Amino acid sequence: MNVSAANVTVVLQYRDTFTKAVTKNVIVVFLGISINFINASLIHTFRKHQIFYLNPRYILFIHLVVNDIIMVTMTITLFVISYTIYKLNVSICCIFILIALFTTENTPLNLACMAVECYIAICLPLRHVQICTVKRTLMLIGLIWMTSIFSVLPDLFITLATEPLDFFHSRVFCRRELVFPQPLIIEKRDITYSLFLVIVWLTIFYTYFKILFTAKTASKDAKKARNTIMLHGFQLLLCMSSYATPPLKDALLRWFPKNIADSLFAIYITVQILPRSISPIIYGFRDNTFRKYLKNELLCKISKA
Repeated sequence: MNVSAANVTVVLQYRDTFTKAVTKNVIVVFLGISINFINASLIHTFRKHQIFYLNPRYILFIHLVVNDIIMVTMTITLFVISYTIYKLNVSICCIFILIALFTTENTPLNLACMAVECYIAICLPLRHVQICTVKRTLMLIGLIWMTSIFSVLPDLFITLATEPLDFFHSRVFCRRELVFPQPLIIEKRDITYSLFLVIVWLTIFYTYFKILFTAKTASKDAKKARNTIMLHGFQLLLCMSSYATPPLKDALLRWFPKNIADSLFAIYITVQILPRSISPIIYGFRDNTFRKYLKNELLCKISKA
């Protein structure tokens, strides 16, 4: 039995009490509905006003919001299933896991692209219109998805090639380690995560310090962009902590075997849920233009009610 399988065995051994399980599910579902409601309001505001369609910054932002909605919905569904249905057909579980992985890996790539857009807007303002076009932004979003797909799909192909057909008709506790059990997949995941970590953080640091240097002698917009990059960095730190989750889970299993269920719950909230609440703050509330239109939309709904 490998370490990942041992983790799952211990988690199943120390299942939550009924009261604790209900409490955790209520917290997760409440947070998920709240985040998705706010994000849905942002999408509605984006759709209602054409001014956002022509701005690459808002297109990247709304892609991040849509990605977050899909990701939060998938992970909460898997969380609830783990306490209710308990075991799921492997083929169905594969679909849930793959979508969750696609959207999870999209987030840091999208944040890196948004940081680059801020850098171009502040440090290369005269070339911003030529470089950051709507067409290129849409192509960039396509590239983000292709990168995530090519990163994750080999897990499925390796499993298809190494596991018998009966495996996909069986029922398992729906976790990545049980659906894609090959040790080669874990090694590939670690290499991919390390590569993403280096590329994205180099991008964040480079853009931040270039904007920081510009902000010392430039406009208020440059200083605001610097603060935005800092928020991106914090959000990215939370998101990419998922890359360090496997060794962290192993350490918690050794240190607190009887509290592993609570530890995994805390990791889930911190790594998967909390970062998705930051996106609305960065652009939905801090950005003057988006905030103005969002406020108008909310006031119209209140007056109609």
